[in-house]
Amino acid sequence: MLSDASVMLELATEEGDPDAIEEASAGVRELAERIEEAELRRLLHGEHDQNSAIVSINAGAGGTDSCDWAEMLLRMYLRWSEESGFRAEILDIQAGEEAGIKSVTFTIEGDYAYGYLRSEIGIHRLVRISPFDAQRRRQTSFASFSMVPDIGGEVEVSIDEKDLRIDTYRAGGAGGQHVNRTDSAVRITHLPTGLVVQCQNERSQHKNKASALKVLKARLYERARQEAEAEKERLAGEKKKIDFGSQIRSYTLHPSQRVKDHRTGLEIGNADRVLDGGIDPMIRAYLLAAAEG
Repeated sequence: MLSDASVMLELATEEGDPDAIEEASAGVRELAERIEEAELRRLLHGEHDQNSAIVSINAGAGGTDSCDWAEMLLRMYLRWSEESGFRAEILDIQAGEEAGIKSVTFTIEGDYAYGYLRSEIGIHRLVRISPFDAQRRRQTSFASFSMVPDIGGEVEVSIDEKDLRIDTYRAGGAGGQHVNRTDSAVRITHLPTGLVVQCQNERSQHKNKASALKVLKARLYERARQEAEAEKERLAGEKKKIDFGSQIRSYTLHPSQRVKDHRTGLEIGNADRVLDGGIDPMIRAYLLAAAEG
């Protein structure tokens, strides 16, 4: 296929036909993108890399600026999801006191969503002139990205009803006439572990409960997997440290514009494009580095 496209481009160039050159060039670009995607898929061979993902973003230190930053990250991943052909759905969102969001949980559905987004787990740091500071000072904000695979029905996770505390409450924020009028939102606390999940995106309390239970099962499964992995490393005498609080990436909007991934060293000068969903170069660099490491 690549040789055919190359021959077409060569012939079009010899004939000097602009339309044919553009058509052939487009074919070469499309083929190159398909090859690059296939190469990335080869790197996604983890146990749940092929799954959809359940993502949480939480604002960190930095007050209103960090809440605003968390909302900027949400927008970035929703844009990336749309561009990549995935389907995103917000399950729960907690608004900030002045602006932005304190936290959000959402699903990204599609083949290999979890595998691609493994590159995003960790702390994201923003440096900019604060739009919330009357003195226009530079502000550093933090937000965390965490994720579990959407295991669906492929793995059985046993949950005893006696271990659950289920609370209902009125959904907050924009969402229609039902918001703040019916107790449709659901919060589930898993008493043995202290895990708390909540969902308020549906009008139906029953549907919100089902979505919250799905998220809880995924998080319990991931917790058990991590505990088993840690125990295996302990028994093997490994000293490897897993630090989930590490800063993985910095987004600088002042004085210069750049985004730098601290794990791979990749730096992109067009910060606006990254924040508009253009994170594929970051994902690719991480997956390649992880495969080599």
